[in-house]
Amino acid sequence: MRRFIPLTAIIFFATFAGSAQAPATSLEGVNRFDAAPAKGFNYPYYLYVPPAFFEAEAKGKERTILVLPNNTGKNDDDLAVHEADVMRRINQNSRFVSDVVVAILTPVFPRPATDWKTYTHALDRDTMTTAKAEKKDYARLDLQLIAMIDDARERLADGPGLKFDRRVLMLGFSASGMFVNRFTFLHPNRVKAAIVGSPGGWPIVPAASYKEKTLRYPIGVADLRSVTGNDLDLKTLRGVPMFVFLGDKDDNDSVAFDDSYDKEDRELIFPLLGEKPVDRWGAAREMYIAAGLNAEFKLYPGIGHTITLDIRNDILAFLKRHLSE
Repeated sequence: MRRFIPLTAIIFFATFAGSAQAPATSLEGVNRFDAAPAKGFNYPYYLYVPPAFFEAEAKGKERTILVLPNNTGKNDDDLAVHEADVMRRINQNSRFVSDVVVAILTPVFPRPATDWKTYTHALDRDTMTTAKAEKKDYARLDLQLIAMIDDARERLADGPGLKFDRRVLMLGFSASGMFVNRFTFLHPNRVKAAIVGSPGGWPIVPAASYKEKTLRYPIGVADLRSVTGNDLDLKTLRGVPMFVFLGDKDDNDSVAFDDSYDKEDRELIFPLLGEKPVDRWGAAREMYIAAGLNAEFKLYPGIGHTITLDIRNDILAFLKRHLSE
């Protein structure tokens, strides 16, 4: 079973004491919305709406939602455990991006202990394809997240009269970095820009093969149609700015674990792409460049599986740069 992610790995998703329900008329502050299967999502989500949206000079402007997928760092069949983690993080997240002026949406997706190989928080292959996921409420979490986004946009329009872009900014680190990376490939038409931090030892690449080896999801996109029902929309994906980063001392490698990759994936990745995350970095970057993607790959020297002040500053600069696009 997969080990816990160290606290330093999620340092900028620090904890806070609780959440508060904002007045229904404004939605200002932190809001919790229940699961709505009829609308397409089986779990609750949290939405932070900054006070700046309600200033007179801000009225009428189209706004943006920043999606921060949840990453509890452990398996648990009790959804309340995962929700408590979201509650602890969302207020701190709002302070982290306070000068970017975005709404923040975080889903309360489960990460089951019973079906521990189904790594929902990373949007792994099992989450997308297994019969267990299909029979349970965590099938196609990518589509459930889109339904949450659209629900939030509708609520913000109906109540406070705020207009939001259907495309979102996305930010994730470690497992949630994997989620952001994979979601962006699956739904580039819904992503304005994406930040992908330390994505489990390997980012999904826009290639069906490499050195005559087939790259299936989530290594590559060879079988994307059978997994999702759609081929890769490479033209749209090329228009999505991405910031992909890794510390060159980061040894947090999901490839080595059964809840992230199958044995056949591991047996392909290690000899073909390298034994360690940093060893694979160049090959991934080359495949992004070859496909014409607008992706900046940055390797931070001397940094392990954590977020430093320099990385934080680069994240904020990227968000500000692409907020109004």
